[in-house]
Amino acid sequence: MAGTENRTQRYDEKSIQVLEGLDAVRKRPGMYIGGTGSDGLHHLVWELIDNAVDEAAAGFCNLVEVTLHRDRSVEVTDNGRGIPVGKKDGKRTALEYVFTELHAGGKFGSGAYGASGGLHGVGASVVNALSSKLVAEVDRDGQTHRLSFQDRAPGKFLASGKFSATSTLEIVRKVPAKRTGTRVRFWPDFDIFDPGATIEYDRVRDHVAQVCFLVPGLKVRLTDKRGESPREPEEFVAKGGLADFVEYLSIGEPVCEVITIYGSDTFVEKVPVGGKMTDVERTCTVDIALRWVKGYDTSIVSFVNTIPTTDGGTHVTGLERGMNKAVNDTLLSGAKKLARLAKSGKDRAEKADVQEGLVAAIKVTFPEPQFRGQTKGELGTPAVQSIVYDVVKDGLASWFSGGGRKTHINAVREKLTQAVLNRVATKQTLEAKRKLASLGSGGMPDKLADCRTHGPEAELLIVEGDSAAGPAKAGRNSEYMAVLPLRGKVVNAGKSTLKQVIENAEAQALFTAIGAGSGRDFKLDDARYGRIIILCDADVDGSHIRCLLLTLIYHHMRPLLEHGMVFAAQPPLYTVKVGDDIHHAFSDADKERLTDELCRGTNRKAENLQWVRFKGLGEMDVEELAVTCLDPETRILRRITMEDAMAAHHAAETFDTLMGSDVARRRQFLLDNSDLIDPAALDV
Repeated sequence: MAGTENRTQRYDEKSIQVLEGLDAVRKRPGMYIGGTGSDGLHHLVWELIDNAVDEAAAGFCNLVEVTLHRDRSVEVTDNGRGIPVGKKDGKRTALEYVFTELHAGGKFGSGAYGASGGLHGVGASVVNALSSKLVAEVDRDGQTHRLSFQDRAPGKFLASGKFSATSTLEIVRKVPAKRTGTRVRFWPDFDIFDPGATIEYDRVRDHVAQVCFLVPGLKVRLTDKRGESPREPEEFVAKGGLADFVEYLSIGEPVCEVITIYGSDTFVEKVPVGGKMTDVERTCTVDIALRWVKGYDTSIVSFVNTIPTTDGGTHVTGLERGMNKAVNDTLLSGAKKLARLAKSGKDRAEKADVQEGLVAAIKVTFPEPQFRGQTKGELGTPAVQSIVYDVVKDGLASWFSGGGRKTHINAVREKLTQAVLNRVATKQTLEAKRKLASLGSGGMPDKLADCRTHGPEAELLIVEGDSAAGPAKAGRNSEYMAVLPLRGKVVNAGKSTLKQVIENAEAQALFTAIGAGSGRDFKLDDARYGRIIILCDADVDGSHIRCLLLTLIYHHMRPLLEHGMVFAAQPPLYTVKVGDDIHHAFSDADKERLTDELCRGTNRKAENLQWVRFKGLGEMDVEELAVTCLDPETRILRRITMEDAMAAHHAAETFDTLMGSDVARRRQFLLDNSDLIDPAALDV
C-alpha cells in the first residue's frame, strides 16, 4: 500500500532471480507439464512418444517401442533417423543440446520437420529437467552413441557405478551402417513429483493406440515389466487412419457409415524471420472421419499434427460450425416433420441436436501451430477455424446431397430431425413442470419423505411401492435418510426418447428429488444426496424395477455411477428364529448353509426349523427392515458399477420382451433362445 514500508521484505535489484538452464522447469514444473501429480508424470512419457511419432509422421520411422520398467523408469525407442550427434559449437553435441537447453530442437521453421507435435523445443529437455537420471542412445553412422545425465548434468556412468561428468559421447557398439534410431530411458525425480504419482498402464495403452490411428502403418509395441506377473507385450497398428479410429470409438448400433472428409487450404501469418516480422504462407490439411450412432452421447477427439488436443480449439470450433451449417442448409432444409416448427422459427438444429450420437475425429496438420499453454491442450491458431469450417461444410453437404448411400442419409436425417423435435417438446414439457412445481411446497415430489440434512452423508432410499415405504419411513434415521416410493412403472430409458423419459412421472420424481438435473445438464455437485440406495423386493418384479432404475441412471445421471454413489440393498429371502437369535438367509444356498450350521452338534433337526420366506419388503416389520436394509452397522449394500449398469440395460430389454405386451416378439425370443424346445414340434 502507498505510504507503507515493510522493512522485513525488501524489493530491490537483489530480489530479481535469473533461472539458468533447466532450473526454470524445476522451479515451476506446472508451466511445462501441467502439475506434479500423475497427469504431469504421464506428460513426460507423452513428450518422448510424441517425438518418436513425429519421426513416423515425417516418414522416417515405422516402429516405436514403449517399456515400463520395474524400477519406475520408462524407455521409449524408435527406428527413426536418430538425434544428430555432431558438435554444434565445437564442444557440445546436438544430442546434449536437445536434453539440456530449452527451445532447442529440429522443429522450428521448416527444416527437419514440415509439421510436428513438439513445436516448442522443450519436450526432451523438460523430461531431463524432471528426472533424477536419463540415458539417451542414438544409432547413427554405424555406431551406437550414448550420453547419460544425472541431476541434469551430462556424462557417463562408470563400471563402478559412479558418474563422470563429460560432454563426450560414449561409443557403445557397432551397428549396421543403415540402422538408425533413438532410445531414451528416464527415471522421474520423485523429489519433484507427488509421492502417489504413478504411470498407469491403461492410460499409456490408450495413448499409444491413439497415435497409431494418426499415422497409418505405424507399429507401437508396449511392454510392462512391472509387478509380480508382467503383462504380455501388446502391439498396435492401424492402416485406416481416422476412419479406423471412429470405428474403434463407436459404441452402440451405427446409424450410418463412417464419413471421411479431406481438404486443405493456405493462410498467411506473421512470424519473425531474421529479426523482422514477415508474412509467411502456411498450408493446412484437414482430415476428418465421423458417423452417427444410436444414443445421445457425443464423442469428438481432435489432434494437431500428432498431438491430442483434449481441450479442443479453433479446429474443433470450425468443425462444429461447419456441421451445423451443412445439416441446416442441406440435410434438414424443407424437412416435412419440421414444417410445423418452421412457422415459429424453431426448425433449425442446434449444436446439441447435430452432435447427438456423434462420433468424430479431426486432425489438422500445419507448421508451427499456436497452442494455449505448453501442455498443448487447446489450439489457438485463428485462421484454422475458417479453413476447417469450409472443408466440413462442403464435404458434409456433398455427402448429404447424394455422396453417401441414400438409406444412410435418410437415417441421419431422421435421427437429427427427431433430436430437434425432442428438444423443442422437452423444453415445453420442462417449462410446464417448472410452473407446476413452483406451485407446490419447495417443488419436491409429494411422495418424497425427505431428510433434514443434505449433502455427501445423506441417503436417498428408493423403495418399491407404498407397502415397503411405510416400514422404511418408520425404520430410517430421518436426519440423513430420505425415502422415495415408486408407485408406477419406471420408463425404460434405454429405448425411450428424451421426451418420454421427461414425461414419465417416476423418472421426473427421481430427477427432482436428487436435484442435480439430467443428461448433459446433470451437475454432480448439486446432488442433494451422497448415496442413492435401491431397495427392491428379492423377486423377478424387483429385479425388473432395479434394472429399469439403473438404466435410467446410466443414461441420464451417469456421474452418480462413475463416482460410486449408487448402491443396491441386499434384503434377505428367508429368516428363522432359534431361541432368542434371528438368522437371515439371502439365497437358497445361504439357507441350506445356515441350516447345516444351526443343526450341527445339536439335537436340532432341519425339518423343525421354521424358516419364513419374505415375499416382499412390505412383509417385514420395521425392526427387520431396519436391521437388514437400513442400519449402517448391520445392513449389506452392494456398490453398483458402470459394468453393472450396462448389464442392467441389457436385462431391461429382455424383461420388456418377456413381460411386455408384444406377444410375437416374446414368442420369437423363446424360439431363438430356448434349447429345451424343438421348434419343429411347435405349431407356430
